[in-house]
Amino acid sequence: MKLNTNYLGLNLRSPIVPSASPLSETIDNIRAMEDYGAGAVVMYSLFEEQIEHESHELDHYLSAGTDSFSESQSFFPDMDTYLTGPDQYLNQIRRASAAVDIPIIASLNGATPGGWTNYARKMEEAGAAAIELNLYFIPTNPEISAGEIEKQYLAVVRLVRSAVSIPVAVKISPYLTATAHFCQELCKAGASGIVLFNRFYQPDIDIEALEVQPRLHLSSSEALRLPLRWIALLYGRIPADLALTSGVHTYQDAIKGIMAGASVVMMASELLQHGMIRIQEIRESMNQWLDENDYDSVEQMQGSMSQIHVSDPTAFERANYMRVLKSWRDDPTGAIL
Repeated sequence: MKLNTNYLGLNLRSPIVPSASPLSETIDNIRAMEDYGAGAVVMYSLFEEQIEHESHELDHYLSAGTDSFSESQSFFPDMDTYLTGPDQYLNQIRRASAAVDIPIIASLNGATPGGWTNYARKMEEAGAAAIELNLYFIPTNPEISAGEIEKQYLAVVRLVRSAVSIPVAVKISPYLTATAHFCQELCKAGASGIVLFNRFYQPDIDIEALEVQPRLHLSSSEALRLPLRWIALLYGRIPADLALTSGVHTYQDAIKGIMAGASVVMMASELLQHGMIRIQEIRESMNQWLDENDYDSVEQMQGSMSQIHVSDPTAFERANYMRVLKSWRDDPTGAIL
C-alpha cells in the first residue's frame, strides 16, 4: 500500500511504469511487467507516419482502376490485409487490456495536425486506459518560429483531446524556449499529465563508410538530472500530473523523481539492459527505504523536494550555476577549471 500513487486519475499500485519500448510488443512481457509490480504499462508507439502511409496505400488500392471499370468498385481489398500496422497495434491493446489488470496506456507519436489523430479514439475503443501523446519533431526549417511550432503542437493536443474521453498525457521535448509556459498551455489544451522528457536519438557519422548512421545509446542515471529539475520546478504550479522518464535505473533515482514531484517514474533502458525483474527489485528497495525513513506512503514524500518546498528555491535556478562553478574551483583535489 505504501507505493500506491495516482496518475491521470488512475489509481496505481506502484509508481514504477515501463515507458514505451519494444518490451511491450509481446503479451508475455506485459504480463511479466505486471507480475513484477509495474503500476501501468505504456505501449510501444504508433507513429503518425505509419498511419499516414497506410492511409495512402489503402487509397491507392481502393481507387486503382475505378476510372476505367465501374464494376471494380466491388473488388475492394480485404481491409485486414492493408491495416497490418495500426490495426496490429490496436489488436495488441485489446489483447493486453484483457490479459492484465493494470492500466494499459497507448502511445501515439506525432507532431502535425491531421486525420491520424482519429486513431486516439480507436485506441480508447480498443481498451486503452489513457493515451500518451509523444510530440516528437525536429524543427529544421529556419523560417518557422518557436511560437509557430508550439501552436502546431497545441493544435495536435486539442485534436486528440477532442477525440477521446480517457485522460491524455503529453510527452514533450526538453528543447523548448519556455518550458513552464508551454506546459501551462498544454493543460489549457486538455492535457491531464506532462511526461518529461522524450529522448531525441542523435545520428552519428561513419567516417570510413561516409554515411550518417542512427545509433541507439541507452540512458544512464546521469540523464535523470534534466527531467528532475523541471519536475521540481513545475510541481504545484500547473494543474497536471507529472511523469519523469529517462535516467531511472535505481531505487534512488525513483525516489528522487517522486520527491521532485513526479506521480510516476518511467523506465525502459534499465529493463532492456537487466530484465523486467528490475521492477520488483526497485519496488522492494523503495519499500525498505520508506520504512527506514519513516514514510507512510509515496504520496507523503511526493513533491517534498520540489522548488516550492525546499529551503533554498534558487538551487533549481541560475544561482545554482554559480554555486557549481565555485564548488569546482574549491575542489580539494586541485582540479583546474
